[in-house]
Amino acid sequence: MPGASPCSPADVARPSIYKTPEELRRMIAPGLATLASLDAARAAIRPGVTTLEVNDIADAAIRRLGGVSNFQMVPGYRHTVCASVNDDVVHGIPGSRVIEPGDIVSIDSGADVGGWSGDSAITVVVPDPSRPELVAARQRLSDVTEESMWRGIAQLAVARRLNEVGAAIEDYVESQGDYGILTDYIGHGIGRSMHEDPPVFNYRVRAKGPEVKPGLVVAIEPMITAGGIETFTRDDDWTVATVDGSMASHWEHSVAVHRDGIWVLTAADGGLSRLAPLGITPVPLA
Repeated sequence: MPGASPCSPADVARPSIYKTPEELRRMIAPGLATLASLDAARAAIRPGVTTLEVNDIADAAIRRLGGVSNFQMVPGYRHTVCASVNDDVVHGIPGSRVIEPGDIVSIDSGADVGGWSGDSAITVVVPDPSRPELVAARQRLSDVTEESMWRGIAQLAVARRLNEVGAAIEDYVESQGDYGILTDYIGHGIGRSMHEDPPVFNYRVRAKGPEVKPGLVVAIEPMITAGGIETFTRDDDWTVATVDGSMASHWEHSVAVHRDGIWVLTAADGGLSRLAPLGITPVPLA
């Protein structure tokens, strides 16, 4: 399928996976522009708003910070975000779909600033007072997905090999109940291109993966369903949905490993508020 974020295991470019300290610093600005776009999108999501309106608001936030959407650099894709609603997992195309109470909405966004990329995703559950149990179940799905991402990031901070990240994600998700981890779509390295080596699995694999050392920058992005993991691509040739109609959630951050620790490039505090309870203190890039 086309190469929107997230990627499949075979869908990455192949420059060096380790950046210099100066190159890491150049990735701060696109990370913050990506963050701004998702903050704006989160604030815009409410009943009656279309996914295209959310897209346009996110695009304006990136441009205010001097960036452009790196999603629009993907051949055949002309939008700033992917907006995936309910049983759509990833790659949903923004359009005329109206957001409704109780929807679970995943927004994936990326910015290019000065030729360097950021990539991040959030999930928002729209309130619906008339269906509290439905909203609670969908919020639980989002919470498990988000926390599994943070568990993966925390593991990155202490890992010797990259594929320890996927094992940490899988262990957490399995401890939380009967959720499904997509295996057809994974995380990736990021730098001058939005998708680079190495692949970042969200589940345990036999290979150890590359060494975790200064200069490694990866996008960690679990995609979790409330049911099965089988998916299909809708007729638009982009949107990936669950075969069984189960709800889905997608969370993602871009994370840099440097000589003094790790820093979440797409979080305002570098990930401190979520990593500190896990025993990790992120360190800003010098």
